[in-house]
Amino acid sequence: MAEKNIKLFEDFPPISTEQWTEKITVDLKGRDFERALVWRTNEGFDVQPFYREENLSSLKHLDQLPGEFPFVRGAKKNNNDWYVRQNILVSNVEEANAKALNVLNKGITSLGFVIGNDVEVSEAMMATLLKDIDVTAIEVNFEICCKNKAVVDAFVAYLNASGVDKTKVVASVANDPIGRYIATGKFAHGVDSAMDSLKSNLEAASSVSNFRTIAVNAKFFNNCGSSIVQELGYGLAQGAEYLSELVKRGLTVDEAATAIKFNFATGGNYFMELAKLRAGRMLWSQIVKAFGASNDDSCKMLIHSETSQWNKSAYDPYVNMLRTQTEAMSSILGGTDSMTVSTFDKVYGESTVFSERIARNQQLLLKEESHFDKIVDPGAGSYYIESLTESISEQAWKIFLSVQEQGGFLASLKAGSIQEAVKSTASKRDLHIATRREDILGVNQFPNFTEHMDRELSDAILAPVSQRAAGSEIDTLSTYRGAEAFEALRYKTDLYAKENKRPLAYMLTIGNLTFRKARAQFSCNFFAVSGMDVQDNNGFATIEEGVKAAKEAGADVIVLCSSDEEYETLAPEALEMIQDEAIFVVAGAPKCMEELKSKGVENFIHVKSNVLEDLKGYSAKLGIN
Repeated sequence: MAEKNIKLFEDFPPISTEQWTEKITVDLKGRDFERALVWRTNEGFDVQPFYREENLSSLKHLDQLPGEFPFVRGAKKNNNDWYVRQNILVSNVEEANAKALNVLNKGITSLGFVIGNDVEVSEAMMATLLKDIDVTAIEVNFEICCKNKAVVDAFVAYLNASGVDKTKVVASVANDPIGRYIATGKFAHGVDSAMDSLKSNLEAASSVSNFRTIAVNAKFFNNCGSSIVQELGYGLAQGAEYLSELVKRGLTVDEAATAIKFNFATGGNYFMELAKLRAGRMLWSQIVKAFGASNDDSCKMLIHSETSQWNKSAYDPYVNMLRTQTEAMSSILGGTDSMTVSTFDKVYGESTVFSERIARNQQLLLKEESHFDKIVDPGAGSYYIESLTESISEQAWKIFLSVQEQGGFLASLKAGSIQEAVKSTASKRDLHIATRREDILGVNQFPNFTEHMDRELSDAILAPVSQRAAGSEIDTLSTYRGAEAFEALRYKTDLYAKENKRPLAYMLTIGNLTFRKARAQFSCNFFAVSGMDVQDNNGFATIEEGVKAAKEAGADVIVLCSSDEEYETLAPEALEMIQDEAIFVVAGAPKCMEELKSKGVENFIHVKSNVLEDLKGYSAKLGIN
C-alpha cells in the first residue's frame, strides 16, 4: 500500500509562472502577451489569462469557514439555500392575494408585493393581501414609493392580530430614501425627515426580529450602466451613510446594521458577479465592525439579487432567458440570500403567465435538479475566483474611501462626483457596444435576420428613464438599457418598412473565396443589426455581373466583398457602374483605402468601425428618420 501512495505527477518537475509565460509567448508567435491575452476590465483591474497557487499567498480570508467573520464564504454554515422570489404588482388587493396563493403552490418561497401608490394601506388591506398565506413559512417583502411607515405599521398589526410566532417571520420593506434622492434629486420633506423615518420604521418593526426596514438599492447603479465595483463601492458607502445617520439618532450599530438589506443587480459577467457578492460580504462586515458592532452576526450582509435590466433586449427577447439563467447561477453560487429572476418579456410589457412560469422554473431547476442549494461557497479555493474576489474588494474599497474622504455619500452626491463617475463608465460602455467591444447578442451582434418588431415600443423602452423631479437639488442618474440605441435604430427601420420597401443590403462577392465569404458574413451581420434585409451570394465572375444582379434585386446598399489586393481595381470599377443608384460600401480596411477614397469610394466597414454611428449614417442616406 505504501508503494501505491505516490503523488500524482511527482516525476514531473515543477513549472514556474515565468516558464508558463515564456511558453505562451512563444505560442503567440510575435503577438504581445499583454495585448493579446490580458483582459482590461471596466472595473479598474486586469484579468490574467491564468492564475496559480502563488496568487493566493497574500489572501487573509482563506482560512475562514462559511458562516464565520468576515463572511466572504457566505453567511450560512451548512447549506447554500436561498429564497426563490417572485414580485407581484398590487393594484387590486384581492387579485394580488389570489396570484400569491397560486404561485406559492408552484415553488415560490418569497413574495415581493410591489404596492401601487393609489392603494390605501391599512391593517384590513394587509389582512386581505395576506389571507391564507402562512407568513412563517416564506419570506414576505414590500415595495412602495411613499407609504413605507404605513406598510410597516399595517404588517406588524396584522401579525399581532393573527397571533403568529413573530420570531419565525422573515420580511422586509424596501425603504430607501437616499436611493430615491439619487433618482429624483429631492427629498420629499428634507433629508432630516427622511432619516428620521428610518428610525421610526425600525422602531415600529422592533417586535419582529427578522424584519428589515431599510434598503440599499445598489442595483440602481447597475441599471444606470455602472461597473461592478461602482455598484458595490457606492452601495457600501450608502449603507455606511444609513448606519451613521441611525447611530446619530440613538440606535446601536447592531440595531441599525440588522435593519439593512442590500439589493444588487446581477449582470452577464459570470465569475465577476459571483465574486462581487463574496467581496461585498467581506467589506460590509469590516465596515460594520469598524462602526463598533458588538456581535459578529450583526456584520452579516443580507443580500437580495435580481437579474439586471441593463443588458436585456426587446429584440430577440428569448435570449433574455439565457442571460437570466447564467445571472441567477452567478448570484446563487456567490451566496445570495434571495433571488428574483426577471421575466424575459419585462423589457417591453407586462409579464405573461408563460414568462412568469419560465422565470420561476429557472431558479427551481438550479435548486431541484442542479442542487445549487446543497454546497456552501463552491468557488472557494479557485485561484481565479479568489483572485477576482480580492481585486473587486480592492477597487470597491477605493471607491468607498473616496466617498468617505468627500464627507460621506450624501456629500458626494451633492458634489456630483458619484453621478459623474457612473455616467463616465456608462458612456464608455455605450462606446464599447457601438464598436462591438461589448456584445449584446441579437442586438449589436448576430441579430435574427428575419425578426421584425410587431409590437409598439414606447419612448420609455428605447430611451433612458429619468425620474428627476422639478427643483431637484442634484444631478440625477437615469436607468437605461445598453441595447436601446441599436434597438431605436432598428425600430425606425421596422416602422419605415410598414409604409415603404424594407432597405436591402446586397453582397457583391467576388474574387478570393476565403476573403469574400468571411467579409460577406461580417457585412450581412453588420447591416442586419439595423433591420435591413440582407442578401448573400456565392460569388460573381465579374463586377458587371454582380452589379447587374444587385440592381435587379433592388439593392439599396451594395457591399463589395473581396480581398485587399483585389479591391484596388475592383472597387473603382464597381463604383463607376453603381453611380448614385445605391450606396456603395467596401467590406474591410484595405491598405489601399486612401487611394480608393481619392477615387471617390467613401464607405468602408470593418472590425474597428463604430457600427452604431455608421448605421445611423446609412439610415439617414436612405431617408429613414
